Amino acid sequence: MSEENKDKYVRPTWDEYFINLIDPIGSRGSCDRARSGALIVSPHHTILATGYVGAPPGMPHCDEAGHLMKTMIDEQGNQSQHCVRTLHAEENAILQCAKDGIKLDGATIYCKMVPCYNCAMRILRVGVKRVVAKKRYHADGPSMEMFKTAGVEVFVVDNTVEEYKKQ
Repeated sequence: MSEENKDKYVRPTWDEYFINLIDPIGSRGSCDRARSGALIVSPHHTILATGYVGAPPGMPHCDEAGHLMKTMIDEQGNQSQHCVRTLHAEENAILQCAKDGIKLDGATIYCKMVPCYNCAMRILRVGVKRVVAKKRYHADGPSMEMFKTAGVEVFVVDNTVEEYKKQ
């Protein structure tokens, strides 16, 4: 590399640009287990909505009232604890678009981790065609299969599993 090109600024790609906004968006979250953020972008690189983990308007947040934990059992019989007090970041972003009358056909959603099964169903329903996640979700197998079947492109930046804060 020549000396003059060594310090030349390289603009981030669109994926790099948008995925780097996920953590600041997630910092607004009101559940300390993951503080996830999501961002929905049009095919023309326009930000349509953001979302973060939080309770519906008028309802108490985890940071105020504590977690509302439920035991979930997967198909292998493994038990895990999930907080159900809040909406997921992807849900909040999609619901904001619904509230504002914004169509999501062909959009890309950027998120902290591969969406859970319920969020994946919502993503498919609204016409999002691409998912970019910073990391994997510990139970993302069904979501990944659903995205593959529906022809939704998924790109995971870091193929490691996101770790939750222990309760």
